[in-house]
Amino acid sequence: MPKGASSRAPATRGASGRSAAESVAADPNSVSARVLAEATRLFAEKGFLGTSVQEIVDAAHVTKGALYYHYSSKDDLLYEVYHRVIEKELDALERVFALGLGPPETVEALMTDVILTTAAHRDDVTIFLREMHRLSPEKLKAVRADRRRYHVAFRGVIERGQRDGAFRTDVSAELVTIGFFGLVHHYYMWYRPEGRFSPAALARESAKWFLQSLTPTPDRTAVK
Repeated sequence: MPKGASSRAPATRGASGRSAAESVAADPNSVSARVLAEATRLFAEKGFLGTSVQEIVDAAHVTKGALYYHYSSKDDLLYEVYHRVIEKELDALERVFALGLGPPETVEALMTDVILTTAAHRDDVTIFLREMHRLSPEKLKAVRADRRRYHVAFRGVIERGQRDGAFRTDVSAELVTIGFFGLVHHYYMWYRPEGRFSPAALARESAKWFLQSLTPTPDRTAVK
């Protein structure tokens, strides 16, 4: 794992003194979990600005006091959605790196994880990509820092594959990385559970042709 890749943005803490993520992990059926689940659904359905605190507490069957005990504001609920998405991706990144796989196998594992996560958490990813500009400058900076850590780590895999001869060298590792995230994070725009491709098939086929595009061939020359 590249240096600093496991560093995380600070989690939001409510009046309880526990982070929302800690409360949800401790009891998925807790008040904090219900509030976050309903906020996520409503933000994805109606947008952040189109969702009121009253709608969230009504949907979660809690009082405003209970919501504010765990989350200091609606803004903090939005940040927790982002924090949850990034935590999942960084945790998967660490698990895959710990396996000590070669660059092609690492890329396949990471692509598979992101696609399966996107399919399983479409609302989270929808909010992540559509509402990020709503975050406060401080929280936006923290989110971008965590996203950058994943970006740098993935780019390092591509660069290692280029040095080892596993990947072609006539393409920019930075652009390959940008293309990777542009591809997998926007599947949410058209993927539907009842559609033609299952998440597993989508991950398998996407990883196959993505890796094929990086495979060296004799007629490809290195970038000058």
